[in-house]
Amino acid sequence: MAKAKSTQKTGYRVRKTIHLFLRYILMILLAIFFLFPVVFMLISSIKEDEFQVITDMSSLRAFIPIGDLGLQNYRDVFSSLDFGQQAFNSVFIMILTVVLGLLVNSMIAYALARLRFSGKNLLLSVIIALIVIPFEAVAIPLLILVNNLPWFGGATTWLDSYHVQIFPFIADAFSIFLFYQFFINIPKDLEEAALIDGATLFGIYWKVVIPLSKPILATVAILQSLNSWNRFMWPLMVTRGEEVRPLTVGIQSFFGQSPRMWGDLMAFASMITVPVLIVFLLFQKWFVRSVASTGIKG
Repeated sequence: MAKAKSTQKTGYRVRKTIHLFLRYILMILLAIFFLFPVVFMLISSIKEDEFQVITDMSSLRAFIPIGDLGLQNYRDVFSSLDFGQQAFNSVFIMILTVVLGLLVNSMIAYALARLRFSGKNLLLSVIIALIVIPFEAVAIPLLILVNNLPWFGGATTWLDSYHVQIFPFIADAFSIFLFYQFFINIPKDLEEAALIDGATLFGIYWKVVIPLSKPILATVAILQSLNSWNRFMWPLMVTRGEEVRPLTVGIQSFFGQSPRMWGDLMAFASMITVPVLIVFLLFQKWFVRSVASTGIKG
């Protein structure tokens, strides 16, 4: 009897080990699959021979740093366009969009989670419905609207400005929904205790709720940062000069080259991608914690 139990335990451990081994093999293969484009981009960006970049695309040599290597492609990027100004534009627009978005979206979500008012459920339903509407569906009406809006200094249009790339994206339906899901799971006892101590509603939101919301703040910050950094169509539509254009629009200048310099293009793409990867790596702990704690529950 004891021998049979021992055999069963051994068989269970073997099956568990095999299952774990296969699971890790699958995750490694998936990681390699998703890393292939990034590795190809980074390796191609340091190959100075344009002919070599093109010929290596058809073989595994595209993923191996061999041949004439250097940083000439990166120097070409800085010499062919005002990379510093466009990088500043991207960072400036992203920071303001994220900071204002965190404040506005969290306040809206907290009001929906805690306040009682007529039409609350309808408003929440509308916000959830807005998540599924693609931006392309409202881009043209929004362009017509911002083209006729007044601004300080007597301007009669928002085109060719920073604020036209920031204000339309501060309030975000998905961010509001994520905040709402997180806030409804915060125990009300903490807020009621603060209310008894004489705290105002805004004081409870700022001093009690926000300090408890670091995971969801990091998650929304990451998502809005990625959306802002990767935005291409809208800046292309509302800006004409390079003074306020972000990096994503600047990349089109490399597609207009004849012949097309793939090494320069890969160097430019690398400088756009690396900051995004760094931001995610810095905040991934909070991102995973928020997803685990909130889920996407109804």
